[in-house]
Order: sequence, then C-alpha cells, then structure tokens
Amino acid sequence: MKITKDLYQGSLALLTDFYQLTMAYAYWKSGKAEQEAVFNLFFRKHPFQGGFTLAAGLDYVVDYCKNFKFGSEDIDYLAAMKNQEGELLFDPEFLKYLSNMKFSCDIDAVEEGTVVFPNAPMIRVKGPLIQCQLLETPLLNIFNFQTLIATKAARINLAAKGDPVLEFGLRRAQGIDGALAASRASYIGGCSSTSNVMAGKLFGIPVSGTHAHSWIMSFETEMEAFEAYANAFPDRCIFLVDTYDTITGVKNAIKVGKALRKQGKEMLGIRIDSGDLAYYSNKAREMLDEAGFPDAKIVASNDLDEHIITSLKGQEASINVWGVGTKLVTAFDQPALGAVYKLSAIRIENGTYVPKIKISQQSLKINVPGIHNVKRYYSKGKAVADMIYLEDQEINPKGLVIIDPIDSTRRKRIMPYFYQEEELLQPIFRKGKQVYKSPGLERIRQRAKEQLESFDKTHKRMVNPHLYPVGLEENLHHLRTELVLKAQQLDPKDEK
Repeated sequence: MKITKDLYQGSLALLTDFYQLTMAYAYWKSGKAEQEAVFNLFFRKHPFQGGFTLAAGLDYVVDYCKNFKFGSEDIDYLAAMKNQEGELLFDPEFLKYLSNMKFSCDIDAVEEGTVVFPNAPMIRVKGPLIQCQLLETPLLNIFNFQTLIATKAARINLAAKGDPVLEFGLRRAQGIDGALAASRASYIGGCSSTSNVMAGKLFGIPVSGTHAHSWIMSFETEMEAFEAYANAFPDRCIFLVDTYDTITGVKNAIKVGKALRKQGKEMLGIRIDSGDLAYYSNKAREMLDEAGFPDAKIVASNDLDEHIITSLKGQEASINVWGVGTKLVTAFDQPALGAVYKLSAIRIENGTYVPKIKISQQSLKINVPGIHNVKRYYSKGKAVADMIYLEDQEINPKGLVIIDPIDSTRRKRIMPYFYQEEELLQPIFRKGKQVYKSPGLERIRQRAKEQLESFDKTHKRMVNPHLYPVGLEENLHHLRTELVLKAQQLDPKDEK
C-alpha cells in the first residue's frame, strides 16, 4: 500500500524545514551536492522515563523515499521565493537540478517492532550529501511520532497484562494524519483494535465501538435505549451503563441481556466510563455473575494510561477490556521522542570515508562517528546486550568489551562465541532501489510482541526500570574519544 500517496495524492518533497532547502542550495552552490555522506537517526533518552523504546514508522519511510521527487508545482513555488532585497532566492539552475534529482541513497534501518535503545542508529542514510540532508526532516517527523506512540501503546499493553486494549483516540488526536499514524503505531504496540475506521480501511486494523452517552440521552429512558440498541445489534451488545447511575445501568443491561438470551443471543458486556472504576467494576461483576452472566466483559475507559491501569490492577478491579484514547494517541506525558539526525561520516576525494563528530559540553549530545551498525546478543532467547560497532571492524568472537557511550566507567564484557546475535540495521534501499519487502502490519505487530518478550521484565518496569546494557565496541569508543579530543585541540594521550 502506498501510504503517503493514498493520504496526500502527490509529492511530499516540501514537507521539510526551510533550512534544509537553504543548505541544499548552499551545497549545490559550493559543489558539494553530490559528495557522499552518512547520516544516522537516533534518540538520546527513552520516552516516559522507561527502559525500552519500540521502533515504528519504517513503512511510511519506504513509501516516502520511493516517491521522493520535486514536482512541477514544488519547483514553481520555490522559483517564486525572493530574498529581502526582492531578488529571486534560488538560482534557476539549482531548481532545474532539483527537478531532475532522483533518489539514489542507501538506507539501512531497524525493522518496525524492534526494541531499540538510546544512541544506537534506527536509520542510517548513505548517499549524495544534498539528498541525505533533504531527508532529515521527513524521516524525523515519521519515526519520532510513530516510535513514541508505539512505545506508549506497548507500555499500556504491558500494564494490562494480557487484557485487550482498545485504541479510540481519534477525536483527541493531533489532526487527521496524526490520528492515522497513531492508530497504526498503537496496533504495532499491542492494541487489539481501533475506533478509527479510516485506519481500519488503510491498514487492515480491526475496528471496534458500540455507542456513546448521546445514544442513551436521545431516548426517554435508559432501558429504551438499551432495548433499541439490542434490536439493532443483537450479536454485539456492550452497554454503556454510566449515563445516569452506574448501578441502575448495570441492572438495566442485565434485563436486556436476559431478553437477548431468550432470542438465542448473548450480551457481550458493559462499559463504564466514569467514577470509581475499581469500585463500580467489582460491583458490576458481582451483579453480572449473580444474574448468570459470568462471561460478560467489563470494559473501562475514562482517561486511562499505563499508570492508572497498573493502579486498578493492584486494586483487583474486575475489568477485562481497557479503552484508551487521549493519553495514548497524544503521548500525553511526553509529547515528543526527541530523535535526532546527525552526520557521522563523509567521503573524500580518495574514496575513503572520514568519520565526523559533533561535540558538546553535554556528553549526551556527542554523536557516535563513523559508519556503524548494531548487534544484539541473545542467550537462550533472551536479549543480554547491544553493541554499536564500526562495520569494517573485525569482532573477536572470544571476547570483547562494550563501553557505555555516556559513562565510560560502565563496561560489559561479552563472549560472542556463547551467544546468538542479530544485526539490527537491515538493508532497505540500495542506490535508491528498494530491496526490503515489508512483512505487513500483522507480522510487524508480532515482531513487537516477540521482541518485548525477549527482554527481562526488569527492563519493562513502569518505574525505575533496570538499565539494559548498550555500549560502543572498544575500538569505536577509542575513535570517538580521539575525535573529541582532537576537536577540542587536546592531545589524545591526555586521556590517560
């Protein structure tokens, strides 16, 4: 499915920050446009103060890059731009260059549904400098949001401990495209369905929903509303019971449920959307069981998130299904992931790639130089450590040390010979040609489930999660340190 083409019906090349175009022009003007470069997209801290992040958005990236071009309307818009002196901003020859430019980059990326960690590349782009630069904003836009929402969904589903989680945040989402991307990412993160019908159509996500309080209020009595709904949908009745009084609502649902049973139909359950969810769900469970409806589900909603669900689980609330909206699709407690896109290597005239580093007074903001990949090591199916390493570096199978990129005193010895390993960055494009085939949303969702299961439960705690070991291979650590000291005009020997 061509996701962006289906949604927007045209070129998205101008979905970028203006400074990407001014840099592109300056690259072209200085003769650097075709110089080969390598950029990495990564993030620096887990969202939600958690211990893991779940990658999402790759299918969007593939679709964007396949259709990346400057159309005639894009060129016309840029051609009309003027500087402060009223002169044309861009040289017509540059605009001709853009109109003829064909996507030709190599892209490697982690597959959607992969658990990822700070400082390790999620996407690596290699190709002409101008193209790499122009891809920065759209790639960040896609991966930042979908990864954030997939992670939030995974946390909520972990808190639900196997109970179905329904995503119904469309009305509170950040616009149409935000809602669609959020529904998709939520499904990857483990939600069982969405209320978003367009997301159901575009992505094949199961859709769910019954009725709102307005349905009840449109009738003279709650009982009439329940009876009318049962008449319309006798096989899928879940009654919203808190419009007036929750206990009375449950009693009315039971009466209609008994009438349905006489017709050979079965009431599926009730939904509670307000009040003390622990108290009312337990009272409803008692009433339903006593009335002969032990299999009727109790659905809870009302501004839920992973922390409220965890609390309700701790209170032994009788809730079987969780409806989560606003706090999921808006990533309520952290509005952005904060992923960045940094130059890590550039090709010089002799054909070799020179590693590049950005330094900062904050060690967190010093990037990892060179062309690197990530290996994940497993022992008996459980993830034990991730190593960021230079791709041309020979790895000693008998033993190596990985060093935390932020705190060099945190080190872990790994014996690769005893572990299974997985290369996390996979080829997606080669010279602009797609070489990766999406496994489809269901398989992506299954990968997310398998990935999360491969990590110890301590890394998935909601509060104070245990730190999973991720480190630079020793040679990469030394290269990074050397480049930092060189940039600071210090002798590398001073490191000692």
